Amino acid sequence: MSAIHLLRKISTKTPSRFHRSLFFSTFSKDSPPDLSRTTSIRHLSSSQRFVSSSIYCFPQSKILPNRFSEKTTGISVRQFSTSVETNLSDKSFERIHVQSDAILERIHKNEEEVETVSIGSEKVVRKESEAEKEAWRILENAVVRYCGSPVGTVAANDPGDKMPLNYDQVFIRDFVPSALAFLLKGEGDIVRNFLLHTLQLQSWEKTVDCYSPGQGLMPASFKVRTVALDENTTEEVLDPDFGESAIGRVAPVDSGLWWIILLRAYGKITGDFSLQERIDVQTGIKLIMNLCLADGFDMFPTLLVTDGSCMIDRRMGIHGHPLEIQSLFYSALRCSREMLSVNDSSKDLVRAINNRLSALSFHIREYYWVDIKKINEIYRYKTEEYSTDATNKFNIYPEQIPPWLMDWIPEQGGYLLGNLQPAHMDFRFFTLGNFWSIVSSLATPKQNEAILNLIEAKWDDIIGNMPLKICYPALEYDDWRIITGSDPKNTPWSYHNSGSWPTLLWQFTLACMKMGRPELAEKALAVAEKRLLADRWPEYYDTRSGKFIGKQSRLYQTWTVAGFLTSKLLLANPEMASLLFWEEDYELLDICACGLRKSDRKKCSRVAAKTQILVR
Repeated sequence: MSAIHLLRKISTKTPSRFHRSLFFSTFSKDSPPDLSRTTSIRHLSSSQRFVSSSIYCFPQSKILPNRFSEKTTGISVRQFSTSVETNLSDKSFERIHVQSDAILERIHKNEEEVETVSIGSEKVVRKESEAEKEAWRILENAVVRYCGSPVGTVAANDPGDKMPLNYDQVFIRDFVPSALAFLLKGEGDIVRNFLLHTLQLQSWEKTVDCYSPGQGLMPASFKVRTVALDENTTEEVLDPDFGESAIGRVAPVDSGLWWIILLRAYGKITGDFSLQERIDVQTGIKLIMNLCLADGFDMFPTLLVTDGSCMIDRRMGIHGHPLEIQSLFYSALRCSREMLSVNDSSKDLVRAINNRLSALSFHIREYYWVDIKKINEIYRYKTEEYSTDATNKFNIYPEQIPPWLMDWIPEQGGYLLGNLQPAHMDFRFFTLGNFWSIVSSLATPKQNEAILNLIEAKWDDIIGNMPLKICYPALEYDDWRIITGSDPKNTPWSYHNSGSWPTLLWQFTLACMKMGRPELAEKALAVAEKRLLADRWPEYYDTRSGKFIGKQSRLYQTWTVAGFLTSKLLLANPEMASLLFWEEDYELLDICACGLRKSDRKKCSRVAAKTQILVR
């Protein structure tokens, strides 16, 4: 009997997420359930909003024994069990981490904190700066515990903030740089716990109304709450937010994509691949992929989303097929293909993933790319072309090319534009989408080089006094009023309307290291380090050059701190950084999902795709 069928046989009176908590604590990847380890499930009053969407902690299964084994190197390495593990005495998160022949240590020497990076027989000692010491203190103070176990970090932890709103919650996207900092430091428990507990919050139910999360959707965030069961008893619960409390009430499209990307990173850095092999984790990956690969009216290989469904979580005119979502989608597809166990139940899904990867890579590389040559081609477009051989396939009008772009784009640079829809090209430069296209090899090697060339040439515009602009340029005047709805937080050169976000440093660092240009990342990091400590780690900066702390910016923003630390750790350990990006996958170029080869219509476009690749 399959695990899912066994799960359904457990008492039907219990909400399904309670079933899942029971299921996760009893199933390992290759053993039958041990029902003797389960506990009774306590119900809350139905008057409490989060009863049916919360996860309870079970004290009897909180602490499990640690297991150790010897690798061929002779070094003792932690082997993780297949259940959530905690170590209540491990409050500092400072442990030696071993991955292949690289070791990362943090030691106290003469009362000064020193970081030692060992690669093979070489050992490099690097003294931490004051900014790094303070950043680690803030990050560790931001850790959230559930039933005594670390499960994430709050979005911001400003002691002077009397109205934290939802900044006291653990956000999936915000936790990713925190998770990487802990992993690179050698602490994997908090990341493992986060991955498993957020998986418990994933929606499994098929719904028929618009007030429940769709099957497979990951929450945007969660909060640990203490609730009263009776007069003398309280219990901790995880209360997820699927967007019902967010600005605009938009469901988070990117949460599930980030979760899959982090799951792969956890396995790569710790060497613990048993987590991704678990039945529940495999099921979670499949649900996310099925949700993203579902058939619809949209015939493009890109993922169709609403405004505000990603990092840019307010109305900014990015609805449709924004680059940020497509690059994360492509990365999650590649991660899933690596991690999914191929069997009779998954072979169709793996085939669909391969087909989408192939079509998506061609679509983005061919239609989203702009440089001087492409802009000149668009400038001379003919419109109203109905043939399958049309050059202007999306009926783009040349008048859409903004005047600022003509003089802004450098001769040797280019980038992937922000969005593409029928009769609409969004020519804004979106930083996260372009960086992640480099990291995931969604763009070609030549395009990757051109993106970094553009950033170097337009350093003052994108880096300025604080890296990095979330997009460029800002929406102003009538565009701001019409597209944002006169959003008072997204005024020009502020917040998501071209504000500067230091958390993007770690993704810029990863992209630069992949392309062999770490000096660009080091230069940007030096700019940030001069100000972040003195400015108390703001969420974002305002003005065209990033001179001022954002007018509504939270201080002690956790992902600002974590992005800075992760950048430092990546630059100090290139071998670890190489585990987090993807190289070109040439096999994808031989996969054709369009079905044109057997027809009398135009020849398959995969031939054109192959010509885009430059073998370096």
